[in-house]
Amino acid sequence: MPFISKDWRSPGEVWVKTEEGWEKKKILECCNFLLGQQENILTRYSDSEDSEDCDDKKPNDNWDEENEDTGNKIKHIRMKYPSESQYDGVIQPHCHITIKCTKEIAGFNGLSEALKRLDFRSAVHDIRRFHYIIKLLDLLVSHRLNALSGCAQRVLFNIIEEVARQVSESQQNKHMLDRLLSQLREVVECACWGRPLGSTILWEQHMNRINRIHEIADRIEINQPGDNDEPKFQQLPEECVREVLLRLADHRDLERSAHAWDVMAHLVDELRIWRELCQFHFSPRQIQSVIDSSPTTSQDWQSVYHKLRKCYGLREEYAEMIQLCRNCRCLFWHSIGHPCFADSDPNFMEKLEDVDKNSLYVPIPPQAFLKFFSL
Repeated sequence: MPFISKDWRSPGEVWVKTEEGWEKKKILECCNFLLGQQENILTRYSDSEDSEDCDDKKPNDNWDEENEDTGNKIKHIRMKYPSESQYDGVIQPHCHITIKCTKEIAGFNGLSEALKRLDFRSAVHDIRRFHYIIKLLDLLVSHRLNALSGCAQRVLFNIIEEVARQVSESQQNKHMLDRLLSQLREVVECACWGRPLGSTILWEQHMNRINRIHEIADRIEINQPGDNDEPKFQQLPEECVREVLLRLADHRDLERSAHAWDVMAHLVDELRIWRELCQFHFSPRQIQSVIDSSPTTSQDWQSVYHKLRKCYGLREEYAEMIQLCRNCRCLFWHSIGHPCFADSDPNFMEKLEDVDKNSLYVPIPPQAFLKFFSL
């Protein structure tokens, strides 16, 4: 007879009442641990001696209040030590997941728990992870917001608010924030019987947070560089401007650049720009198939690119992605790492001597990340 474990039963989680509602105690402890480690890093690098001790933090403290107190300090350290990792090898946010449910192993992956354990809220401030998180938020808001639990919705809106604050501080990627807010507005307006589906009290909290996000977005003003700041972008030689355009991976950015300056409009019309854009997103076989099907457009690389885009879709490229460890079934940020059980097991390490270490970590794009959860 097959062994049937007790995993299918309720694990008896301990829940704690917070100002935002009920939350699992282990999740609060994880969030407080991450916050406490950030404060330890601040204490280690800061020259001042009047730092707070994070050992007095209680599990039922409000996460928003804690993060608000240390947000300015963390920002100061990032500006003072830009090359130093925020976690510095001390914090390793990770989340164990269930890949496949069986009679022996039954599990459920919670999206809200994963977003908190992977510390998405703080990861917004890392430029390497910003675009990955924006793509994930875009998928959740546009397609799966109504399918999320109340806790996951709260976490989602918290991350969007943090994105708004990051955009306001950095004055970059405002168009991404505007697109998120427009999608969010469309979803909220799709009401059922006069209001969105879900708890009335919960959606009142969501609407208050959405209003705060809109207030932050409305106050964003892109400051123009001063008249005395040198050199200006318009003073760069044409060769430098061309190199900038060659590093844009989105055709919409090229089109916007063409409207911004006459020199860039002239450069965007060059065949080299669109040829290298095709070579970046598509394989030689895909490019050749489109050229063979339309010989008349073989010299018009811009038309070839748009045909390839509609046929095969664009390649997703991120500075950093979530990785999946095949050893311990753990999601983690690649640059930070994770506490893998293989590192502490000598017998298991012997089995991995002849294995390529890079093959043990699988990159997880945003669409694949959401497939681990019941959405």
